[in-house]
Amino acid sequence: MVKETQESTSRQSTAASDGTSGVAVLDRAFAILRAFGANDDRLSLAELSRRTDLYKSTVLRLLAALEHGGFIRRLSDGQYAIGPQPLRLAALYQRSFQVGPVIEPILQQLSRDLGETASLYIRQESLRLVLFRVEPARAVRVSIRVGEEFPIDRGASGKVLLAFTEKDDPRWQAVREQCWAVSHGERDPETASVSVPVFGATGELIGALALSGPKARFDMASTITAALTALLEAARRATVALGGASDRFDIAIKKAATEGFPGIADLA
Repeated sequence: MVKETQESTSRQSTAASDGTSGVAVLDRAFAILRAFGANDDRLSLAELSRRTDLYKSTVLRLLAALEHGGFIRRLSDGQYAIGPQPLRLAALYQRSFQVGPVIEPILQQLSRDLGETASLYIRQESLRLVLFRVEPARAVRVSIRVGEEFPIDRGASGKVLLAFTEKDDPRWQAVREQCWAVSHGERDPETASVSVPVFGATGELIGALALSGPKARFDMASTITAALTALLEAARRATVALGGASDRFDIAIKKAATEGFPGIADLA
């Protein structure tokens, strides 16, 4: 019995060791919430135990507390799903950026005019997170969810976020200078995307504005050029509306009008 208790303590301490807050019970509760992936509508107790590396008895106690707080729902089949509280917190999180009233109409217009998924990404350490998004009505489209996370080192929006948050990294110098980035099949072999930055009143990066769609629709230089042109204009409007300066976009738009977008023909 002593050996089993020691093994349990060691196992659960290890599970909470990554990104620990110093409060073990909170770390374990957060681990349960993080166990739900973007495509997980429900998970069983056994699967939650496997994903968190916690014993079922521990997971069950934590699930009861999370259910009481509205963060978890126990379903009729005995499985568990995310409760309503994260949705409320997500809405508060979005509002804390105070960019929704500016960004959402711009995303709607971009998606309507270009027929592709328009989104705003922000950086979360080594990930990029979808803060706002609008999808087109067409059947074949790139479908992403608000709150979904992707690796920051793949995709056009990731390049933009890296370029303007790691300003001393020479790998992103071209992106900083031209104010745009393109990706073809980096995150998903079937998709492509283009992205530009949006800035705030003091010049700080607000996020990366992006258009993404099936790679087959981004297979011509003219298509990518039209998307980048629309994005730069949209980012300029958003930046000005948020109190920022339009200078860098004016330069990028003028340069694109006279010289085009270097390297686009090689990508299409």
